[in-house]
Order: sequence, then structure tokens, then C-alpha cells
Amino acid sequence: MAQPIVPAGSILQRDKQSYAIVPRIPAGLMNLTMLQNITTVVEKYEIPIVKITSGQRIALVGMKLDQLDDIWRDLGMDPGKATELCLHYVQACPGTEVCQFGVQDALGLGIHLEEYFSTRDFPAKVKIGVSGCPFTCAESNVRDVGIVGKKSGWTVSFGGSSTRAPRAGDILGEGLTGDEVKALLDRCFDYYCEHAKKKERTAKFIDRIGLDTFKEAVLEG
Repeated sequence: MAQPIVPAGSILQRDKQSYAIVPRIPAGLMNLTMLQNITTVVEKYEIPIVKITSGQRIALVGMKLDQLDDIWRDLGMDPGKATELCLHYVQACPGTEVCQFGVQDALGLGIHLEEYFSTRDFPAKVKIGVSGCPFTCAESNVRDVGIVGKKSGWTVSFGGSSTRAPRAGDILGEGLTGDEVKALLDRCFDYYCEHAKKKERTAKFIDRIGLDTFKEAVLEG
């Protein structure tokens, strides 16, 4: 039996006949044009399911194969990664933009990091959570990379997971500036890409090689 066609940027659904797509929405921040375009395609193509995802994106579900190209054209948005071995998304809270509790600009840093790492390939999917205060509304402690804002600067953790074997990320740095966060993540990802097995998420990677080995490589090497 021939395998169904799965175009790039789409996800074959359980019925093996319909597809889902997830437009890229950096840090979950939308503008009027994005909202209008999504509304237009949902109505025009009679898309039966519109679902807000855990990664602060909007999934459109239930389209036929021959509709996908036209839908992407009308959306005018880039595909969000959902199955590839790369950065899937940066989840970010409002931070100092609007929240009374925010002490750091989570949206600004989150959008910057998504742009910076979005074209990079990784051994497995990677998710980043950026929270503008210690309430960690972006679930930073259980993301592959967790970034939490405090008055003294950013705290960075690595190796978190919210899967069937939950794991809190290990703290690698505190009181960091945005540029220092990016530089630290560059070193973390360089080492991870060089030494991780294919499809080995950061949590399993840290458990396998040991936290001390990882810290020595990225903090002291």
C-alpha cells in the first residue's frame, strides 16, 4: 500500500487522509494581519478544527492535500516546525511588556532567540521557555532550555522535560544579560549537537553524559 504524501510543513492526521499545519508565530505574539489571514482561510477552506497549542501557536486541522498550497499562500506565514529535528518554538510570557510582575523583557528575548536559532538543526526537537519573572508562566523549568527573569538578570537552565519522564532543567548561569544568555546557549548547543545521539532530547542527553561533564564543557571549556 502506497504511503500517504506528507508535504513539508504539514502533519498527516490519524485518518491518513487529512492534514494539519502550524503557522510560525514567534513567541506566540500575533498581529492583526496574522489574525485576519487565519480567519480568512478558516472560512474560505472550511477548516473544521482550530486549536491553540501548548507552544503558543495555532494549529489548523482537517485540510485535504490539494488545499495545502493554496492555504499557505493565503496565510502568508512561514510554517512552524512540528516534527523536524530543530527548534520547534520559543514559548514566552508577556514579561515587562504588560505584566505587573514582569522584571525582564521575556517577549523581546524570546523573539530574538527564535530568530537566532530557527535555522539551526539539532539532534532532536528543542523547545525554549522564556519567563519574565520567577513565576515561570512560560514553563521554563521543564523546557529543553529554560530562561527565567529576575531583578539581577536572566537565569538559564538546560535539560528540562515535560514528557512521560519529567525533569527540571539544571541551572547553568544566573544574573546574565541577554547577550550572555545567547552566548551561553551557543556553547550549550554546540556541545549538544556534537555529542548527542539522533533524537536524544536534552534531558536524556544530560542524564547520559552527566551534568558535571556538560558543565565543564560549556562553562569552563
